[in-house]
Amino acid sequence: MKKNLRKFDTKIQHLKYKVRREVARYAWRDELLEKITEIPKIIVPGKESTTRCCIYKERAIINEQIKVAMGGNRQNPNVIEVIGIACDECPVGGYEVTDTCRGCLAHRCEEACPQGAITFDTEQKAHIDKSKCVECGACSRVCPYNAITVHKRPCWNACKVGAISMTEDHIAYIDNDACISCGACVYQCPFGAILDKSFILDVISLLKESHGNTDTHVYAVVAPSISSQFQYAKLGQVLAGIEALGFYKIEEAALGADMVAFAEAKELTEKGFLMSSCCPAFVAYVHKKFPQFAENISHSLSPVATISKYIKEQDEKAKVVFIGPCTAKKMEFQKPEVRPYIDSVITFEELQSLFDSRDIDITMLPEAALNRASYYGRIFAKSCGLSSAIAQGLIEQNAENFSFQAVPCDGIAECKVALLKAAKNRLDGNFVEGMACVGGCIGGAGCLTHAERNKLILEKYSKESEWKTIEEALDAL
Repeated sequence: MKKNLRKFDTKIQHLKYKVRREVARYAWRDELLEKITEIPKIIVPGKESTTRCCIYKERAIINEQIKVAMGGNRQNPNVIEVIGIACDECPVGGYEVTDTCRGCLAHRCEEACPQGAITFDTEQKAHIDKSKCVECGACSRVCPYNAITVHKRPCWNACKVGAISMTEDHIAYIDNDACISCGACVYQCPFGAILDKSFILDVISLLKESHGNTDTHVYAVVAPSISSQFQYAKLGQVLAGIEALGFYKIEEAALGADMVAFAEAKELTEKGFLMSSCCPAFVAYVHKKFPQFAENISHSLSPVATISKYIKEQDEKAKVVFIGPCTAKKMEFQKPEVRPYIDSVITFEELQSLFDSRDIDITMLPEAALNRASYYGRIFAKSCGLSSAIAQGLIEQNAENFSFQAVPCDGIAECKVALLKAAKNRLDGNFVEGMACVGGCIGGAGCLTHAERNKLILEKYSKESEWKTIEEALDAL
């Protein structure tokens, strides 16, 4: 178990991985429906292996996780789902008065409360009437003793678009009309109650169909952030592992980023103001919260959709699977304008499950090579990388006289600020780089690790590219 734990940030990720590994293992053998009831017993073989209140609840939760690993609720269009039985341990309190309250005479909390929710006992200690409190936080901000604190659920706190609330039973509820499928809640939930649907079975079906079949070529398009993952092995060994799974060929999504950088640079000079189309969660956020800017989103497909379109134009036998850090990509590939080019999507977490479901030890494999994208295409994976690529694209297209003013947004909270400024004509810039995940794609919910050093690893990988300009990478096609 220690060997696997070092591959992930948290034990919750490790548990999700184990469920998907076993689902995949039986799917390869065509035994999934026959053996599905055995999976909870494999993962939690006895009382000593449970991490919850009892083995029965643990196995019941695993049964629900298996359903999500097999594609989840088909009636729910969102790829993010809540497992109700696992969502029962987080505090719900909201704003509460702690023992730090000194019973002062100023009563600033009372004066600040717009709802009259603050009362005092005989010792002048403050109390909050929950039936009146609207959780504005005014009382907490004025308390001189910092005696009023707020207890928010991790999922609620992680969601920056206000898509998460609670049912009467205190179970997390996701508003699909507000959710952008960024997966922040998935990564932050400490009980594994919120998961992203898996399409791992679809990928296995594609690979099995292509085995010995010259009429089907299954391509793996890998995100540049793969360079910062699987740190227990070399990147070349990860690529060799993908080939060992049965993929026909591996392409870089970063090559699609090179194509998009050139296209968006040109589009920016024509329109004068543009928002990036690379992050599907950001694009969804604009459409849902700031629809007035929908026409300002670049008309380019995202990098992965762009390179996938190119692949299918070159190979009529191609099927394409994107492997990356992004849960929102699982929504994007189902869009009518993208579906013809991408056949399925899995995360890095799921790729690890696939490796181990086939007992592939990538540390024992010889290294495979991949060098199809420029430095600029690869740095799309980090915040500010896209803006740098657009600037380079302008230079290479002899448009350096264009007054380029990038507004890189590191996380959806910064995206919101930029869009609010744009709505009031106060945005100091003409190109909005929207990244829903903090840090960019290297901070995606489907990553194995989210360490600070991942930025340095990505930068090193980007500099190793043979192509030092975007044009060089495109000319090599």
